[in-house]
Amino acid sequence: MLLNFKRFGVAALAGATLLGATAALGQTAKPAPKPTPAPAQAAEAPAGPSKVELVASQADWTKVCGKDEAAGKEICYTTRDFGQAVDQPPVLAMAVYDVKGEDKRILRMLMPVALMLKPGFRYTIDQSAPREGAFAICFPNGCFAESEITGDIVGSMKKGNNLNVTVRNQVGADVNFVVPLAGFGKAFDGPAIDPKVLAQQQEELQKQLEERAKKQREELEKQAAPAPGAPVPSPKKP
Repeated sequence: MLLNFKRFGVAALAGATLLGATAALGQTAKPAPKPTPAPAQAAEAPAGPSKVELVASQADWTKVCGKDEAAGKEICYTTRDFGQAVDQPPVLAMAVYDVKGEDKRILRMLMPVALMLKPGFRYTIDQSAPREGAFAICFPNGCFAESEITGDIVGSMKKGNNLNVTVRNQVGADVNFVVPLAGFGKAFDGPAIDPKVLAQQQEELQKQLEERAKKQREELEKQAAPAPGAPVPSPKKP
């Protein structure tokens, strides 16, 4: 089941690859140095499981509603982006799709790239029994993963503290994302956001991403520039 994602995951899709080489792949929040190739006969053992505590990248959950012209039904989704810190790009986005008149819902997440897709993902709400989901489709900057859920699962999410999502990274080690659920129930049961407000939020988000990208370019240029007073190498003669 693939619907029009509209706003969902715009920020996360832009920043998802940043986690591909850091903690989402199971090790550390700092960029890792390029590994030295190991001898062919040396097999590297998979790293142990890691835990990634996420924080919300936006002030609140957002509920968006619209009519699916193909199905002729009203569909709402309640969504939020998450990162490892407020001042860092989002690395995971989550949305719960609700089709009016149906008990079946869809839990959908935008996950980082470089994960093992075949095992899918597992998730729990606090200490509940684990449930399973599968990856649906991947793009260069992220993969969509989803699971069908019912009203009782949504009810647990409304009362729960965290959604714990487990995936496997490229070396087969478990990566556990801890997604805070505070405020989800209020947004899910509340009114949909005004389309004009949504458009304004999208515009502000785009500006933030552009400003962040500009600062990153400036930092890279400073690092690449020679230190003051350093001798400039002469061009080699042919």
